[in-house]
Order: sequence, then C-alpha cells, then structure tokens
Amino acid sequence: MASETAHANCLGWAARDPSGVLSPYEFNRRAVAPDDVSIKITHCGVCYADVVWTKNLHRDSKYPVVPGHEIVGIVKEVGPKVDRFKVGDHVGVGTYVNSCRDCEYCNEGMEVNCVKGSVFTFNGVDADGTVTKGGYSSSIVVHERYCYRIPDNLPSHLAAPLLCAGITVYSPMIRHNMNQPGKSLGVVGLGGLGHMAVKFGKAFGLKVTVFSTSISKKEEALSVLGADNFVISSDEQQMKALTGSLDFIVDTASGDHQFEPYLWLLKTFGAYVLVGFPSEVKFSPASLLLGMKTFSGSITGGTKVTQEMLEFCAANKVYPNVEVVPIEYANEAIERLIKRDVKYRFVIDIENSLK
Repeated sequence: MASETAHANCLGWAARDPSGVLSPYEFNRRAVAPDDVSIKITHCGVCYADVVWTKNLHRDSKYPVVPGHEIVGIVKEVGPKVDRFKVGDHVGVGTYVNSCRDCEYCNEGMEVNCVKGSVFTFNGVDADGTVTKGGYSSSIVVHERYCYRIPDNLPSHLAAPLLCAGITVYSPMIRHNMNQPGKSLGVVGLGGLGHMAVKFGKAFGLKVTVFSTSISKKEEALSVLGADNFVISSDEQQMKALTGSLDFIVDTASGDHQFEPYLWLLKTFGAYVLVGFPSEVKFSPASLLLGMKTFSGSITGGTKVTQEMLEFCAANKVYPNVEVVPIEYANEAIERLIKRDVKYRFVIDIENSLK
C-alpha cells in the first residue's frame, strides 16, 4: 500500500466502508490530457448524494469513496487544446464529468441526460474504467466541457452549492417558463434545494408560497428568504383556501408525502416539478387531468443551462445560505445534514483546511 501512495498527487478524504466515516486518503489524479483542465479545489459543497454513496445507501458504492460534486477552484494547468480556460481562472465542476458527447442530448448541451449515461463526478466509472473521485480533495482533472466559468463577482464559497442544489431547481424552472414576473410559485420543502427555489422565484418576480410541515420554519421563510406566504401543509383549511391559486409548484421534499393536496392548488395549465426523491409518487388522475396540469421530474442540468445559471446568480446576487466548515468537520457535517440541521448548505473550505 505504501508504494501505491508514495507518489500520490492528490490528498482527499474518503469513506472506506458503509459506516461512511471519512478520513484522509492519498490517491492519484490522471495526467492532464490535451482537452483537460487541472483545478486546485478551494471549496466543495456538501450534498445528500455524499451521504448516499459514502454510506452505500444505493448498494453500489465503490470504496474508497471520495465524495463531493459541488466543486469550485482555480485552474492550475490546461491541456494544449483547451481554449475556454487559462491558468488562474475561477471555475466550477458539478455533478458529472463525462458523457458520450455525441447523442442528441449532449449535442444540445444537456449532457446530464446523455443516452449512454453521464459519468458522475464521484463513484462513477469513467471512460478509462477508473472510478471517479470527487471534491473532498485538493485537486481534480476534468475535460474542459464539464467545467464552468465562475463570474468574478460570485464568491467561491457561494458558487459551490449552485452546482447541484442551485441547478437542480433552476433548470426545470427555466424549462417550464417559471421566470414570468407576477406568476405564483409554491415551494414544497425548505432545505438546500427548497431555499434556492424560493430565491430563484423571488429573483424571477414570482409570488412565492412556502409549504412545510414545520411551523418553526415560518419566520425564516418569510423574513430571511423573502417568501410572500407560508403554509403548514398538514393544515387542511390553509391548503383548501389556496385551491387553484398557483401557476407552478417545485417539490423538493424527499420524504414520503402526499401529492394530491398540492396538485389541487394548481391553476389550469399549472406545472408541478418534482426534484426530490420520495419512495413513491401516487395521486388520482382527476387531480392531474382536471385543469390540464403538467407533472414532471428533473435532475440537475446540462452544461449550457448551468453556465447561464451562474451568470444569472452573479448578475442578480442570488446566493445560497451557507455554513463554511473545515474538512475536519466533514463527518459532523454529514451527520447534521442527515438530521436536517443546516441552514441551508455546508461548504467545505478545502483550500484552508486540507493540507
């Protein structure tokens, strides 16, 4: 083992088994190919995906797992064919680092929907057969196509969560034309994704209603995040009063919950987007058919819309609410994330703590 890591060029934190416990781990990043960008990582957001694969919740973890797919850093080397980036640029890497680059979706800049499957930033199998390792590490080497320019006025620690939590709600909001000032948006759940849906909704000029089962989130939703209305979703009277009042709903809740009560809140032609991962989706056809509503799902977003989102956030000062922590706090951060004890995204300060 010593000989394998004697010349390792990257230091990270990895989980070795389903306990998910992270500890220092040395490994090698690939040599920089002609189209590659080598990035010194400065910040990495903590996402629930990090919980899933460090703890083998999907039964497909490839240990050792180096998590992290909300990556921001500085370009330290570029291959000879790279023309979009130069040394010193601030860049980001999101949830995937490769795709076939030749299918209809890749050609449209929607690589996340690649017909052959996009390669996840960590715990994925890359084209050369190696297992990808994520942003809880000192550096990463990525093909320039899957790299994003971070605008100069977008602070690195605030840019990181946009690369998963941000784009996961921004992409379907744009696709379903939710950027229409004066329209009404319902946001179900107020975690990392939900709080970004509220912020985007307000930036788009929408009237935003937050739905939660917890009254303790009311003050935060209205005063801190700027929502226009707050509704306890278990209160039938409050829910009934909003029947047919919403143009859009973005549902970020991953816990099992009822969908039908929300569907009745949509106006005719209303759109409901699910970005959370409950164990099942069940509702009566009438709640969808009456009013000709649309119910759809979405995962992150392609390279084109991700870059657009970063520019939008910089121009409109749409920033996530974060708690910055050192890498030594990663295990506690993940446990707190499981308990939903974070407002609203942890960001690891890689640059100043991973030595």
